[in-house]
Amino acid sequence: MWRKSLLTIIQIAVLFLFASIGMWIQQYFKLVVPGSVIGLLLLFTLLTFNIIPEKWIAEGASFMTKHLILFFIPATVGMMNYYHLFAGKGFLLVIITVVSSLLVLIISGYVSEKITLKRGVKNG
Repeated sequence: MWRKSLLTIIQIAVLFLFASIGMWIQQYFKLVVPGSVIGLLLLFTLLTFNIIPEKWIAEGASFMTKHLILFFIPATVGMMNYYHLFAGKGFLLVIITVVSSLLVLIISGYVSEKITLKRGVKNG
């Protein structure tokens, strides 16, 4: 049990390392892309080319995904400081939420369908 916990902690540290590297790259080159996205793209690239095996981060990523909702609480509470920006714009926010959710739904469905078809052809 303690071994699995230690492994998860180490893997989360690896994920944090990639986020930190991405933030460093963003600050060093003064890029407009967030550092966390740069770190994610770096990790994705290394995983795609099998430079880093998936098993090196699988447990940590699974743990982080299971507890993902907890990471939104500080951001949501922080939004309360900017209530004046959202006041009186309820209908507009609803429209933005619906449209963005539909876009995510459509794009995710399209991408997952393409991946499924590609894997089906590869395995079939």
